[in-house]
Parts: sequence; structure tokens; C-alpha cells
Amino acid sequence: MRPLASQTLACSLALALTLLLGAAAPAGAAETTPPGARTFGIARLKYGGGGDWYGDTTSLRNLLAALKARTTIPVASDDAAVVQPGSAALFQYPFVFAAGHGNIKFTDAERVNLRQWLDSGGFLWVDDDYGIAPSFRREMKALFPDAELVELPYAHSIFHELYDFPAGLPKIHEHDGGPARAFGIVRDGRLCVFFSFDCDIGDGLEDESIHHDPPEKHEAALKMAMNIVHHALTH
Repeated sequence: MRPLASQTLACSLALALTLLLGAAAPAGAAETTPPGARTFGIARLKYGGGGDWYGDTTSLRNLLAALKARTTIPVASDDAAVVQPGSAALFQYPFVFAAGHGNIKFTDAERVNLRQWLDSGGFLWVDDDYGIAPSFRREMKALFPDAELVELPYAHSIFHELYDFPAGLPKIHEHDGGPARAFGIVRDGRLCVFFSFDCDIGDGLEDESIHHDPPEKHEAALKMAMNIVHHALTH
């Protein structure tokens, strides 16, 4: 028998997909997504290790506003909730975002919980704010020793769903000056972990007053982030 937490996540995913394909957005919205919401919301991952998990303070708020304004996805809230990787509440959220500059580290118990959540249908988007990549890669190897973090080709559907990105991820911030790159972990044919590297989509989603990105960079970040959400809900 499937554990109750997995049943909850499966029901949340099925309902979100049903609403995405046909229902209108709700008239009102809560401040943050309540656990088990029957509409779509995002949770921010409060990870250990000393990294700044709390950054990108306006990013998810702006992404949710764009989803509400431009898509039929029924958005549950104005901002993201916060969830810990070892919490049972993780299973109440089908889409979780993490970002930062420093170290990310999971305990053994958190890895077990995260692995079960991901295998039950959860989707984790990790955005490199510049510096998180080494610890993230280490944790993914510990989380899924039998699965590789593979680079996604430009032809992958995540770049061509709501909006077309023929050259893959948009480059928002320079970092080391290398190309923007997307990586993922696929389990049972489903992309369950998405890693945006050397591009800083999260910063591009922020209010203009924070990083002073030009409008075209902000728009590119919004469109790519909406593609990621759409892919998570439809695959």
C-alpha cells in the first residue's frame, strides 16, 4: 500500500494537472500556500549546511503573480511557503524551489524523505545563485547514487512548452562567464530534479530594484520559470 504522504502528493499533483487543463484561477489568494492546498503553490526548501536558503526574496512572489496573470494554472497563493527537507509537510507540495550561494547539506533522514518525495511525484528546482553547485552535486550523488545529474539538450521539452528557448536557459547574470546550462535527474522516465547553472534565473525573477536587471532579462527569467512549472505539472 502506498504511504499516506505519497497518496497526498499524488492527489495534489493529479488535482493540479486537472485544474491546469481546464479550470479558471480562484478569485482569492492566501499570503502563502497552505499545506495540502487544492490549487498550485510553491514551497521554498529550508536546507541545512549554512547556505542562504532564504535568498531571492521576491523571486517566487513574482513567478506566482506571472503564472496567475498569464496561464490557466490555478495559483493558490501570493508567495511561497517554507518547508524543511525532512518534514512530512514536504509531501503537501508538488513543486519545491531551492537556491543559494553557499553550502547545502542534508542529513540521512532528510535524504530518505526527499528521495521518497521525489519518487512519489515531487519536483525540485535548484537554482545556482553562484557557489551552490559543488555541495548540490555532492548531495544529489548521496541522494541518488544510481542516477546521474545529466545535462539537458536544447531540444528538451522544458525549453519549448509555454515559451520557446531554442538555445536553452537564458543567461541572466555572468558569474564565471560560461554558458547557461541545465542539468536534471530522471527517475522512471520523469525529470524530477532540475538544476539551472551559471545563469541565475532566481535573481532575474527578483524586483527590478534589487539587481537592476533590464526588463528583457526579467521577462526571460519569468518565461523560463513558467516553463519549468508547466513541465513539472504536465510530465
